[in-house]
Amino acid sequence: MSAADGGATSEPREVAIADEGYGVEVLQSDVVFDGVVWDIRREQFAYHDGTLTREFMEHPGAVAVLAIDDRDRVLCIQQYRHPIQMRNWELPAGLLDIEGEAPLAAAQRELAEEADLIASEWMPHITLHTSPGGSDEVIHVFRATGLAAAAEVFPRDAEEADIVLQWVPLADAVDAALAGRVHNGILLTALLAEHARRTKG
Repeated sequence: MSAADGGATSEPREVAIADEGYGVEVLQSDVVFDGVVWDIRREQFAYHDGTLTREFMEHPGAVAVLAIDDRDRVLCIQQYRHPIQMRNWELPAGLLDIEGEAPLAAAQRELAEEADLIASEWMPHITLHTSPGGSDEVIHVFRATGLAAAAEVFPRDAEEADIVLQWVPLADAVDAALAGRVHNGILLTALLAEHARRTKG
């Protein structure tokens, strides 16, 4: 049977791709590890004709900010990340851990808290699932321009106590991404999305 007759084919289809929701019946859901920062949840769910069990990190979601100044430089932050034991270059970012706080408000708060900056223009930039096979984390990245100093300088502690703030020309940041000199997934996604949008006009 041919593809035209509705049968299966090994030829890939040319379609506009888009993720889609796919509800399943969750048979059991338990927190199996109650962590300091993250919890691990185990769920059993019906899938096709069987039952599957999966464990994943339960995450409140997060925001990040691609801040671009009037010299077309991107604000990058270098911060220690213990799971990889590296000082990672990344964007100002933070958790959606305040009940009822909208992602945009959280992004504005994080830019002020981590970089002592405010922005007059905000727009959604890109949204991503960082590791959908092992976490339900969703990151909302916003593009911020019209930057100015915040009225308040915020205290920083823990890993934020020794963060390094660096303004990097966008072209240089994209070069660093393509050359494999930076590895943070949110930073890479945001930079390459900005570059792609500009390239496509």
